[in-house]
Amino acid sequence: EVQLVESGGGLVQAGGSLRLSCAASGFVFEDYAIGWFRQAPGKERERVSYMSSTDGGTYYADSVKGRFTISLDNAKKMVYLQMNSLKPEDTAVYYCGGSWGRDAYGRMQYPGALDAWGQGTLVTVSS
Repeated sequence: EVQLVESGGGLVQAGGSLRLSCAASGFVFEDYAIGWFRQAPGKERERVSYMSSTDGGTYYADSVKGRFTISLDNAKKMVYLQMNSLKPEDTAVYYCGGSWGRDAYGRMQYPGALDAWGQGTLVTVSS
């Protein structure tokens, strides 16, 4: 069974930085996509950033481009999200999500189509 476990959330002032980590266990797939989504109170879950394990294809939401950086340690099955210049509007529960197999990267566009989710970690940015 695949498990995704996030860590690294917390409270930070606007302009500060946080680094989220996601550990994937039970992964036997070489072709997968993994990354980060977030859900603010009263809003739908949205894509933040994700990448492919095979060709390095990477997605960033427009709202985080230039501020967030995703990285993947394929050997350790760890994915990270370095978040800089944080804004109050970045406040949300951040979820690690992944897909594997056929069209893994393409399915990351649709949160309902992912194969596994973590439990989430809360990021709060104060103004």
